[in-house]
Amino acid sequence: MRVPISWLREYVEVTLPVDVLAEKLTLAGFEVEHIEYVGLPGSELPWDRDKIFVGQLLQVERHPNADRLLLATVDYGTGQPITVVTGAPNIRPGDSGQKVVLALKGARLYDGHKAGKVIMTLKAATLRGIKNDSMVCSEKELGLSDEHEGILILPDDAPVGAPLADYLGDVVLEVAILPSTARAASIIGIAREVAALTGQTVRYPPMDFTAEGEPIEGELRIEIRNSRLNPRFTAGVIRGVTIGPSPFWMQRRLALCGMRAINNIVDISNYVMLEFGQPTHAFDLDAVRIGPSGIRTITTRLAEPGEALTTLDGQTRDLQPTDILVCDEIGPLSLAGVMGGADSEVKESTRNVLFEAASWDNISIRKTARYHNLHSEASYRFSRGVHPALAMVAQRRGLHLLQRYAGGVISRGILDAYPSPAPPVRIALHPERVNKLLGVEMTVEEMTRILRLLEFEVKAEGERAQPGVAAPAPQPPRLMVTAPEHRLDIEGEHDLIEEIARIYGYDRIPETLMADALPPIHGNPALDFEERVRDLLVGAGLQEIVTYRLTSPEQEARIYAPNTPADHRPYVMLANPINPERTAMRHTLVSGALEVLTANLRHHARVAIFEIGAVFLPGSEGGLPEEQPRLAIAMSGARAEPSWRTHNADGAPVMDFYDLKGVVESLLDGLHLGEVTYEPTTHPTYYPGRTAAVRACDASGMLLGLLGELHPRVRDAWGLPADRPVLIADFDLEALRHAAARDYAIRDLPRFPATIEDLAIVVDEAVPAAAVARTIRQAGGALLRDLRLFDVYRGEQIGSGKKSLAYSLTYQAEDRTLTDKDVETLRAKIIRALEGQLGATVRR
Repeated sequence: MRVPISWLREYVEVTLPVDVLAEKLTLAGFEVEHIEYVGLPGSELPWDRDKIFVGQLLQVERHPNADRLLLATVDYGTGQPITVVTGAPNIRPGDSGQKVVLALKGARLYDGHKAGKVIMTLKAATLRGIKNDSMVCSEKELGLSDEHEGILILPDDAPVGAPLADYLGDVVLEVAILPSTARAASIIGIAREVAALTGQTVRYPPMDFTAEGEPIEGELRIEIRNSRLNPRFTAGVIRGVTIGPSPFWMQRRLALCGMRAINNIVDISNYVMLEFGQPTHAFDLDAVRIGPSGIRTITTRLAEPGEALTTLDGQTRDLQPTDILVCDEIGPLSLAGVMGGADSEVKESTRNVLFEAASWDNISIRKTARYHNLHSEASYRFSRGVHPALAMVAQRRGLHLLQRYAGGVISRGILDAYPSPAPPVRIALHPERVNKLLGVEMTVEEMTRILRLLEFEVKAEGERAQPGVAAPAPQPPRLMVTAPEHRLDIEGEHDLIEEIARIYGYDRIPETLMADALPPIHGNPALDFEERVRDLLVGAGLQEIVTYRLTSPEQEARIYAPNTPADHRPYVMLANPINPERTAMRHTLVSGALEVLTANLRHHARVAIFEIGAVFLPGSEGGLPEEQPRLAIAMSGARAEPSWRTHNADGAPVMDFYDLKGVVESLLDGLHLGEVTYEPTTHPTYYPGRTAAVRACDASGMLLGLLGELHPRVRDAWGLPADRPVLIADFDLEALRHAAARDYAIRDLPRFPATIEDLAIVVDEAVPAAAVARTIRQAGGALLRDLRLFDVYRGEQIGSGKKSLAYSLTYQAEDRTLTDKDVETLRAKIIRALEGQLGATVRR
């Protein structure tokens, strides 16, 4: 947010150098990201104090040799007026008295005839026979704006002869307004902080006005359909206004804050928003249509199906059911809290104005602005939260300025619909707790002083002893603190302590050693295991994601194929969800992984991701929710990123079930898990016949997780591509941790050579390859170092219902070189096991 120092001075004395003030604000939580100097030393183009002045036109004449040029005689306080040649279209022969900016020979200005900001030095020249060594300046030449169609006309009270740097020079602070400091998204908000930091009191602007019109109750009424979405709506009416330019000082302040002047009505609305942080809106009252009720009725409600609104930017927007609207009895007038409607905007023909200041639900405004990609100064503030109390403040300030600078007669009364006024926030503050948490020795008087500087009401109140209980040792009285109306962020004692610390100064809090020795560090096996899993999966080429822990039952239901059994376990529901899409704690990581996968496959040919996180189930007997750590893996797309090496006419091969199984095997191997089995299974999330349950090969047979290809109907429900498999794995992380070996042997590098041979066997089609591999490993024992399946064959040569599996076997001993006889013995043992246990035959 841009904060001009000249505007800030209207409400508080700026007694510190600008750089010191910026540092103090930053240390108090309002980071000053940049200091911009306008026309002063430190800017790109400072205005020369001895060459650029405030001048006054004495006379304007036609150039004797050019129809489009004028001769302007300018007084600039020296008693020796100077005549300049100008082509400015906003002055004409016979003019006099206007205040202008005069630049003398040698002044450095921006070239008004070139694109961008090109600095030039003013030189003498002869224009159509008239010598000219000075000029009257446009806004572009001074760097104030890009406006070059005419010279800058200053207010009548501009002091003739004053250096322009003294009159218009300024410093602008660019302050970062975080969501936690949204209360200060205004000039007065920053003024409150400056006042507190420098021990001052804020000077508030006048808000008085004279209301002499007809009572407003007889011509307007307000109806709020949902007070949660629209806590407060205020409206004032002013008739007989004159549309014209706003005063120069107001236009100047708006420009320094980055806003364009439009007309006096709109500028006043924007000015009040920047001043107090409360957005307002001006409607053309005559554009508010009268319906069947016979009286103009302003209704705030949610959009209805099929409604549309043309906003001030000229775009017609299809409204969503979550959009809040300001309507008359016929239809929408504005997109509440975001932008007004084109049909009810203030125009040159406007004579009667309805001035609105309201408060809106910040979540709804944020959602509307994001959906319509319509981010305005109003939505910026409302989406961060504006206290309803500010609505009436802005209303009164707006009417004051409208009456003064637009004329007109204000109707008697202000309509104020405030169904559920926010109660005052009162908090007990214990001084001893402040000193304990901050590590300082601060007096109660100092705490009280700081809070009052921040406009808190503070009252000392002694703790009452309980009857029959011995009085405790004397303690400082607790302070009963009432938060100011504009603060939405004060909820408890911790907030008050933070406010005291900010103004006291974090840099003043002494560094102290801990009173006790650091406790011994105890390892956390569960967290260590999670880190190990992360390292292994990243090493396998996957990227970690972190998704929302909040979801909705409807969202998670999408991971189950239609007409199949779903997860009917109860959810841990939020008591007061702020978003209808985040109403419950998640049951699974798969839903979040699919959401990320869907988004990323629109932009990438290959996506391989994983997430480690907790899922939540209701606790027993109403206790705390049960948190279960899980691991989800999601993969889809090309087996390798496309490149000149992988590209071919048929396209890069895509990942399938065995790519996912390879990642899982790599993970389990890295965790030094014992033998596991991959058993065919069914699940409503997975493709029938392409799903495996992973179980530990021990007496428990513990289920570790599932892996497989996503069910086609689930894939279609998520809008995932149908031309490639979507692969999902879901593991119980705690089961993996218990199954992983805590101690394992490290083998030396082999000193003796290995023997490698191939073995092809024929088994029934129903026999899984995992069972064959398990049998070979058991029979081979310690001398079988490695086993790799390299070919699967089905065909007439081996008969129907059969398949041939070809393995590469690696034999190796740690203490000797194996002989042919040793290898023959092992081979015979393996074949006997396969024949006896699986009915296999060796393929010759």
